Amino acid sequence: MKYIFFLSLILTTSLIFGQNMEFESYDPPSTLVVPENPKSSAKYPFVDVHSHHWRMGEMDLDKLINEMDSLNMQVIVNLSGRGGEELVKIMDNVNSSDHKKRIVNFTNIELRSIDEPDWTEETVKKIEFDYKTGARGLKIYKSQGMSNTDTAGNRIKIDDPRIGPVFEKCGELGIPVLIHSADPKSFWEPHDSLNERWLELKLRPRRKRGPDNPAPWDTIIQEQHNIFKNHPNTNFIAAHMGWYPNNLGKLAELLDEMPNMYVEIGAVIAELGRQPRMANRFFEKYQDRVLFGKDSYRPEEYPTYFRVLETDDEYFPYYKRYHAFWKMYGLDLPDEILKKLYYKNAIKLIPGIDETMFPE
Repeated sequence: MKYIFFLSLILTTSLIFGQNMEFESYDPPSTLVVPENPKSSAKYPFVDVHSHHWRMGEMDLDKLINEMDSLNMQVIVNLSGRGGEELVKIMDNVNSSDHKKRIVNFTNIELRSIDEPDWTEETVKKIEFDYKTGARGLKIYKSQGMSNTDTAGNRIKIDDPRIGPVFEKCGELGIPVLIHSADPKSFWEPHDSLNERWLELKLRPRRKRGPDNPAPWDTIIQEQHNIFKNHPNTNFIAAHMGWYPNNLGKLAELLDEMPNMYVEIGAVIAELGRQPRMANRFFEKYQDRVLFGKDSYRPEEYPTYFRVLETDDEYFPYYKRYHAFWKMYGLDLPDEILKKLYYKNAIKLIPGIDETMFPE
């Protein structure tokens, strides 16, 4: 990769001239002078459909709501509702507060007991119980298809037929399934100068995978697409734009092929920010299929999302260089597309969100 070669050349030159500079430390500030329009809060109130709060049953919700207000976040979706008695505890905390309209919880399922003869029946009952308790969606973690194994040590596939009735029940109840499958494809590729994630894999070596660990990337992603096709009456939200944010043409084909597939932008804003013209065309055509998500809840990171989505700023950095060493450009999305991304599409997909809290 040209970038790797260039930095290697710099490192070699620095050694020749007696400078002690490591490859990873080369990160000069840009001398480019262009208008800057940083955003501390979103232009419109928004729903974050991808957040994790494992201890919401014990959280100080006033503190969370104050942070949300500072960002103009109207509703947060906690994907880590866990289900059963844990969900009961969470819903008790939410419902006893003044903020029950501001927090939506999804439930989760336990896959490690899938070999038990009554697993499917009991898990469907659990979904029904959790829905009555207050869950308004199901989150499937990437451990399904990756690290979860049955009693024989075999990988539990995403499209394992025993899970099918669970997805069907979600469709029957009218709640979406937000699913994270695999990771960026580069994690499965050789860790060499041609890998765009070279720096990330060097700094986070546990993310590196062999070509078949635990299965090829294409196999895992195809299993996800299989469930979308096998359960057309259930709405699925593919986390992280289904790991195709760097190939929006392919993602467009998938959305055309599977009308019950939606995507959210958590942790992939840097991919959109480096292709502003292509991303704009994508949002124009698929404005009804994309939702706002962030993934890790760190209030200080949200403004980068707002800046990419709302401004026409040029050449500004992502907040994690090892994720994206490149600079980004604002998409300057039209207001109607912003409204759909920020809240209208979430209201359409997730039951229980009070639409009166948002502009028309």
